[in-house]
Amino acid sequence: MDRETRRALRLLQAYAGITTTLLVALSLAAFRQAGGRRRLEEIDVERINIVERDGRVRLVISNKSRAPDIVLQGKTYHRSGGNSAGMIFYNEEGTEDGGLGFSGETRNGRHIAEGALLFDQYNQDQTVGIMYSDDNGRRSAGLHVWDRPNASLAELAELVEGIKRMPDGPEKDRKMAAAREEARRRGWAGVQRVMVGKTPDQTAMVMLADPQGRPRLRLLVDSTGAGRIELLDGDGQVTYSVPGR
Repeated sequence: MDRETRRALRLLQAYAGITTTLLVALSLAAFRQAGGRRRLEEIDVERINIVERDGRVRLVISNKSRAPDIVLQGKTYHRSGGNSAGMIFYNEEGTEDGGLGFSGETRNGRHIAEGALLFDQYNQDQTVGIMYSDDNGRRSAGLHVWDRPNASLAELAELVEGIKRMPDGPEKDRKMAAAREEARRRGWAGVQRVMVGKTPDQTAMVMLADPQGRPRLRLLVDSTGAGRIELLDGDGQVTYSVPGR
């Protein structure tokens, strides 16, 4: 091998060494940047998953199309009523335990809008929430509190999951009605015990219900500004009112 050839080989070896060193340095810099703290002025994204170090999901922020279905005790179920843009919260076991959802649009000259911030009972549905609804000008908004049973919501989900996958038609409707009745009989659906807010008829109201969900006391100020207190029986009839009716 002549002198020129040896010189060329040494140059190639030196070049390869420098290139390798630069690639390693760039890779380490990129790794440190990816694993460290970064500041971005703006980002467009369809979904963000906030996870623990072991990969457990604790929060999902998403648009409507990328919103997750319900996760209960490690199993996924289709969300009744469809998904919406917002956030879903998860507990340490990976089960959904609340969320924030919102929507609003005009169709055929009518607008519909809603929003809710909800917190779930352990392994159950929402137990407290702030909710808003607007059906073309008929608006309600308030704080709601529900009683939920001790049974896991997964039991109800298992009951209706197969029915949801059935083709639309009378048989599906019949089975879904039977499942709702079974859920009501077992007390799975829960009942609303407290509502503090505004109703669609522009009445400001505090409503307290019994363990069966029947309103038993109402404090109202109606759209005319008139106020009253009402006591109700189990059939919803006013038994006492101040002032009298």
